[in-house]
Amino acid sequence: MEKLQAALEKARLKREGGPRANAPQATPQRTPRPRGTGATDVDALWSSIPSVALRDSALTRHRIVTRNAYEQATPFDILRTKILLQMQQHGWSRLAVTSPMPQCGKTTTACNLALGLGRQNNLRAMLFDMDLASPSVHEAFELEPRDSIKRFLTGEISFEEQATRIGENVVASMCPQVENDPTQVLLAERTVHILDEVQETYEPDIMIFDLPSVLKGDNTRAFLKNVDCALIIARAGVTRYGQFNTAEREIAEHTNVLGVVLNACGAGVGHGDVE
Repeated sequence: MEKLQAALEKARLKREGGPRANAPQATPQRTPRPRGTGATDVDALWSSIPSVALRDSALTRHRIVTRNAYEQATPFDILRTKILLQMQQHGWSRLAVTSPMPQCGKTTTACNLALGLGRQNNLRAMLFDMDLASPSVHEAFELEPRDSIKRFLTGEISFEEQATRIGENVVASMCPQVENDPTQVLLAERTVHILDEVQETYEPDIMIFDLPSVLKGDNTRAFLKNVDCALIIARAGVTRYGQFNTAEREIAEHTNVLGVVLNACGAGVGHGDVE
């Protein structure tokens, strides 16, 4: 536990030196548009995505606590604000959420961040379940995806046909089933172009990608080049020092390490460390 916390502190100090010199080019940030000033084409596009109602009982079962400004949402709200400030400072819009190994709470964190962002009326957020070998965003929300995310990423169907809107300003693109060869999708140039088209067309302020655990295969490495930064979720009592150290180093080779969350540390949901 002490070694893991020391590694987190080392990562924090490294981040204080600023973004890596060979980091990807920052994605220009869209200036948030005031709401209530009349519908735009983008407003209409978001409204055209079918919406669903989340059940409180389902969210409670899966520790999704940020749909409302309750006390238990506070740790995630703090994390959300730190992430937003850091990403806005650098002009970033694409965030990967990953972990060294499974069972660290990365999907729970990604879902809570998305719903927490949804409470900001001047922001629009998208959540993509890119853990195609072990998808779980639909389970966390207890929703049935409308269609396969693979069919959307390969261009067989449109984003509007596959995505689901949660509230006014959060859209989730979920994966209903395990894909046998995820890397084939994650490495494809078509996937890059389609995500670029979605960003250009729908103008989200932030795109969150729930990625596989780094040390469980090559799927995350295959995709990290497509994001501006990554948030690493470690879990007290589960993540080993060596696992965190290796994961942090490998992520830093492909994108900016935005920060680290040590989950399940003491009381509360977790402890966030985003500089």
